[in-house]
Amino acid sequence: MSAAEPRRIVLFRHAKADWPQVTDHERPLAERGRKDAAVAGRRLADAGVPFDLALCSTAVRTRETWKLAVHELPDRPKTVYEERIYDASPGELIAVLNETPDDVRNAVLIGHNPGVQGLAEILSGTAEDDARERMGRRGFPAAAFAVVTFDGSWKSLEPGVATLTDYWAPSE
Repeated sequence: MSAAEPRRIVLFRHAKADWPQVTDHERPLAERGRKDAAVAGRRLADAGVPFDLALCSTAVRTRETWKLAVHELPDRPKTVYEERIYDASPGELIAVLNETPDDVRNAVLIGHNPGVQGLAEILSGTAEDDARERMGRRGFPAAAFAVVTFDGSWKSLEPGVATLTDYWAPSE
């Protein structure tokens, strides 16, 4: 694949977490989160996004979200659990994505707010249809995801270069 072909990133916030007496990193999904993660996975499968790579935070709730969502996909991508995604700023997330090998066309990043929402907002210089309006109206609740596309290499990913092509959030 050439670096000039469009690339796609799905920015996926973990599903609803529970609040047991554990550290934030160790918080598991709540029952609603388990249901929403599977629904989000079905929505991703319906969108027909063939992922080459999944970059997932090491937090328990993100790993559980991805495990339930990926089960709904027709093909499982290579998954990398990345400590730097936990509690990362949009800039830190861009740095992680800049390291993605250029043979990867479609990636999913499973992380946390406010970083994931902030990343969707700052990458998206343009938007298709009403995706930006829907994201602005709903915010970025648990299990929501945004799809952004851009041209160029992963090293060229920076604020404003992408197009927000889709946004989805579970119904409440």
